[in-house]
Amino acid sequence: MGTFAPHGETTVLDNGLRVVTVPLPHLHTVTLALYVKVGSRYESPADNGLSHFVEHMLFRGTERYPSSLALNLAFESLGGSLHAETGRDYSLFSTALEPEHTGAGIALLGQLITGPRFAEIERERALILEELSEDYDEAGSELCGDDIARGLLFPDHPLGQRILGPRENVERFSQEDVRAHFSRHYTAGNLLLCAAGPVAPADVVAAAEGELSAIPRGDALTSEPPPAPGRGPSYRYVDDPGAQTSLHIAFRAIAETDPDHVAGLALLRIIDDGMSARLHYRLCDQRGLAYSLSAGLDSFHDAAIVDVSGQTTHPKVCTLTRAVLELCGELRDDLVPDDELAKAKRRCRRDILSLADDPGAMAGWFGGGALYVEPPAMIDRIAAMDALTAEDLRRVARRIFARERLAVVAVGKLSRARQGELRQVVSTWS
Repeated sequence: MGTFAPHGETTVLDNGLRVVTVPLPHLHTVTLALYVKVGSRYESPADNGLSHFVEHMLFRGTERYPSSLALNLAFESLGGSLHAETGRDYSLFSTALEPEHTGAGIALLGQLITGPRFAEIERERALILEELSEDYDEAGSELCGDDIARGLLFPDHPLGQRILGPRENVERFSQEDVRAHFSRHYTAGNLLLCAAGPVAPADVVAAAEGELSAIPRGDALTSEPPPAPGRGPSYRYVDDPGAQTSLHIAFRAIAETDPDHVAGLALLRIIDDGMSARLHYRLCDQRGLAYSLSAGLDSFHDAAIVDVSGQTTHPKVCTLTRAVLELCGELRDDLVPDDELAKAKRRCRRDILSLADDPGAMAGWFGGGALYVEPPAMIDRIAAMDALTAEDLRRVARRIFARERLAVVAVGKLSRARQGELRQVVSTWS
């Protein structure tokens, strides 16, 4: 990375709120990202979905900008937009601006957190119910294979809950529920502001002190660790008419704080990292089992999920499932060839270096990462990846690709015979 090594400078305000600045003098825009330690992981079944509901309600205006129009216009008049999302263990509010508007952007984010009105709850409820309807059929059966797989991998644990929550919860959340959840979670000890771009740390800290120092400290939140994988594999079929079946083949993987996490990242690149990688080339290009397949990693500080997903015609579902599981088993048994491992390392290095050209990615690395653990230096991550051996990958593959860590979900229209065959493919894999 030459002499330039991006880094985050952290200041803790008197109320406990962390401010992380990532100076990137070579860029021309700034990303401001406000992370909150809140999400479905911090919810009970009774209030599951409330974090997402609160995130939506924060768009309904503040004391200074009393409507959704006024609030969004304020961000857009600075040249940016207000982006928000809710995950399982975080919520995020961010905007991208020219550097001279950094202070004004922090002031707007401050208004969002210190002066919400929580107005027009019925209007927002209708929007969330519309969003929720995308994952269910007319009879109320859940169709989101990703959410179903997580429920199988983390049964009776908050990581297995949906981010949006069940419909019955969304239908009954009150303004009092929203305010109580906000007051409990949106406290300084659970907030982190990150500014990444051509900015000076002193200027960012001064703006944060002016706009965010009045936020109550609150109590730092803790979460229940996930239990060890149970007896597996797990399987679920959901009947849904259509020309194709949606397939999710998911495994409990390696947490971010685990020493084997980097090897798990490399292993994912061996599976799916370009059109020459095993998943696409073997199963799509050569065998035509699906038009498109993807392998993704969703990682937390104490857990992770590797998920291979795609769609295929009903007659190919069992063959595709067997082929994906065989590919995983192959990685447990055989060493990855040197040239394949070298390609994965080279592409990883390129991807890490490219993050330094994107202030949003830098905010995610140094800001979002710091919400739970100390983010690694980028050069250290590259060095750790370069040091991996084929034996490291095989050892980690044996950790991940185990029966007790597997969940398979199929959403489609399969005959009874084909359902039985698919269940047999999953239950007999070893």
